[in-house]
Amino acid sequence: MVNFRYLLFAVLLSMPVVSSAQKLVPVAKAYSQTSVNTAVFRNNSLVTHKGWQYIAFYDADGYLTLGKRKQGKDKWQIERSQYRGKVQDAHNVISIMLDGNGYIHVSFDHHGNALKYCRSVAPYSLKLGDLMPMTGVDEKDVTYPEFYYLKGGDLLFAYRSGASGRGNLVMNRYDAKSQKWTRLQDILIDGEKKRNAYWQLYVDGKGTIHVSWVWRETWMVETNHDLCYAKSDDGGKTWKRSDGSLYQLPINKDNAEYACIIPQNSELINQTSMSTDADGNPYIATYWRSADSDVPQYRVVWHDASGWHNQQVSDRKTPFTLKGGGTKMIPVARPRMAVDGNKAFYIVRDAERGSKVSMYYTDDIHSGKWQLSDLTDFTVNAWEPSIDSELWKQKRRLQIFVQNTMQGDGEKTVRTEPQMVCVLEVEK
Repeated sequence: MVNFRYLLFAVLLSMPVVSSAQKLVPVAKAYSQTSVNTAVFRNNSLVTHKGWQYIAFYDADGYLTLGKRKQGKDKWQIERSQYRGKVQDAHNVISIMLDGNGYIHVSFDHHGNALKYCRSVAPYSLKLGDLMPMTGVDEKDVTYPEFYYLKGGDLLFAYRSGASGRGNLVMNRYDAKSQKWTRLQDILIDGEKKRNAYWQLYVDGKGTIHVSWVWRETWMVETNHDLCYAKSDDGGKTWKRSDGSLYQLPINKDNAEYACIIPQNSELINQTSMSTDADGNPYIATYWRSADSDVPQYRVVWHDASGWHNQQVSDRKTPFTLKGGGTKMIPVARPRMAVDGNKAFYIVRDAERGSKVSMYYTDDIHSGKWQLSDLTDFTVNAWEPSIDSELWKQKRRLQIFVQNTMQGDGEKTVRTEPQMVCVLEVEK
């Protein structure tokens, strides 16, 4: 396999130029007729554990495939599993995580169907065992499976039980010592059978769990509204607002803390990303359109000692409208954000820039001064960013899952040849 090195100098429309030296490490060709390998809500697509990086994707034939490499090396060990996904539906993503004992946990192929969960047959093995239940409760109508690593080697698993417009956020916890799952919250965020929460979640360096979400009133994306917040500093048992006051669970539209009021029909997107600074202050990456504009802009919403704030990141020129249901082919990707002190890295894809992998960057996140550069010199079409979250937390190294994928609007495929999956190593 070949290593590609890029020294990229972006030509910007209205912002300063940042030059970046990047390394793109190829893995294998994989399915690309939908964005199922590159949806932003993959948690995770890449995971580093004890010096080894692990990756998951659907191969050219739709089989769940795992790989691993020693960090700093370019050669991957690849293992096709016995499991095949419904790759024509971009909701049916693969999410992975390693527990403290080195077992790989995998959940995949969900869009309102029974839980599909398994783990490796041995620590650090790429071979997967049989499908199994977690708790056996609320596992018949699963969408958006996500794993998060907790201090001590336990895992958090979050998913939606129910459907768009009438679903609830459920949480399980895995005990690495007993190798068993238990229920943390049956209904953490309650849609009251009238709406559902589309969330983004982050576990910070102190172990605090942060979750933010938009409400959606129906399955139609234009009914997204508002941005809410909660946190837990006891592993998900109890939940607080940003001021430390306790929630009476479940959280619903009436008792939720509102970080930002955003009306319906504002082109507010769902399922983006979060990060925190060293003090545990939350930062939420998203986009919406101001009432006096028809152009959606990337934004960051954050909390500090003085309260909630929001700031425009981008200076986009091209309008678009979010309408309807199903996976949309949107001219911009949902953003992925990483914060390091006052520095912030905000990864996107925008048709205005030829749909390349691009990144906004600032040395002072509160100043409002953002620079922008392209990290690839090729288009990635329907790709959205997912990063190696554990490598970022461990070493502040930014590595991104990259594949050129297509997506037809409303759960349609676009005929195309399998495209190379790569890991983009960003030299900050």
